[in-house]
Amino acid sequence: MSGTTYDVAIIGGGPAGSTAATLLARAGRRVIVLERDKFPRFHIGESLLPFSMKAFTRLGLHEKFARAGFLEKFGGEMFGACSEQGVKFYFEDGFRAQTDRSYQVTRAEFDKVLLDHASENGVEVREETPVERVAFDEEGAAVTIRGRSTQRPVFPAQAFDTAAVSRIPDRATVSDEIRARYVIDASGRNSLLGNHFKLKKTYSHLQKISIFAHYDGVSRPDGRDGTLTRMVRGADRWFWMIPLTPERMSIGVVLDGAIFKNANATAEEFLENALAEQPLIAGKMHDAARVSPVHTAADFSYRSTKLTGPRWILAGDAAGFIDPVFSSGVFLAVLGGEHAADALNVALDRPQKARRLFARYERTINQAMDVYLRFVNAWYTKEFIEVFLHPQDFFQIPPAVNAVLGGNIGSSFAVRWRMEIFYLIVRLQKWVPLCPRLTLVPAKEISGAPVEALEPVS
Repeated sequence: MSGTTYDVAIIGGGPAGSTAATLLARAGRRVIVLERDKFPRFHIGESLLPFSMKAFTRLGLHEKFARAGFLEKFGGEMFGACSEQGVKFYFEDGFRAQTDRSYQVTRAEFDKVLLDHASENGVEVREETPVERVAFDEEGAAVTIRGRSTQRPVFPAQAFDTAAVSRIPDRATVSDEIRARYVIDASGRNSLLGNHFKLKKTYSHLQKISIFAHYDGVSRPDGRDGTLTRMVRGADRWFWMIPLTPERMSIGVVLDGAIFKNANATAEEFLENALAEQPLIAGKMHDAARVSPVHTAADFSYRSTKLTGPRWILAGDAAGFIDPVFSSGVFLAVLGGEHAADALNVALDRPQKARRLFARYERTINQAMDVYLRFVNAWYTKEFIEVFLHPQDFFQIPPAVNAVLGGNIGSSFAVRWRMEIFYLIVRLQKWVPLCPRLTLVPAKEISGAPVEALEPVS
């Protein structure tokens, strides 16, 4: 058994784990991150939301994002598959917007930047180190690890040498047990503690699958419109087009898993046919070339019924995953990592406050997931896109919807009541055609006419 007792052991080095680790280490806590994989590693979830920008500022990451060449993103655009009419939304026009941009990222590089940043800030990072089990007691937890461990040295921030990290030799296969006062489970969808305590609750109506790949040579506008995420809503599926670099774009389709299964096609065949059937997408891909394998991901939405225990917190995908349609994954991960770190930093000095702090953490994260679950449920109705594509600027409802798309989780009453009116209009649209009806079946030819923009906040 290792003789070191850590303040916090974090299972998983993704955005939630790295965020929590960096903030705790900066507060002077002894932190270890136990990551199963070796970074960089492929991951989906490439579009970030502007409400994460404050956290990135707090973490001190913007300069590193610029060096990594991450593309700044200024908003998005939505289309119905049946017509060329679409709506652009720019983050700067969101209700009481505090920033006008976020980032489009290649997740393998983004996640590595965050994990390297944690190491630079004094976190002990062990990659290729799966956690076998966690046993809790009144004083903390015993974490059993096994695997081929790549352990990075811990440097003070001012002396960090990135070249030195690459020179660290792999350790042999190890088996060890470490002690920690608290544990953050940020191990993703296969949450170690979530599975152990049987906390996962799935949503049967959101059993989706994503099929996607990266392409070079896709046509896009110049300027800030060339950074926008494009979403196309079909009758039984939706598509994304996410610019990653000036040359590369992520393109994919999301639909019920049963539809893909019944198609009796390979992922490559299905994606190629699905894109070819969409003029709004195919028209941009005349000179495009696929530069990655076609990937599939089962986007099964779920929540954990409990996010905290006496000595543990779930964060990121371990806490829950809500459909990828509004790019909430990284946002919720960073939000969870930040709030978990803040709660534990106080609890480490004042354990008597832990229960109240953990309860507040649970309320905050559940509220955020509730906001996105409601938004997602509305999105999968035809009425949502019919209303969204015909914005009427009364009561500043379009800017409020824009704010939620940017990551506003509804803590503001001014946003909440406007969203209630929006959802009421969506419900009424089912019975009364307040907006033109749409088939969401692709038209044979679409000219690619200019897209309307949401009215800015006055």
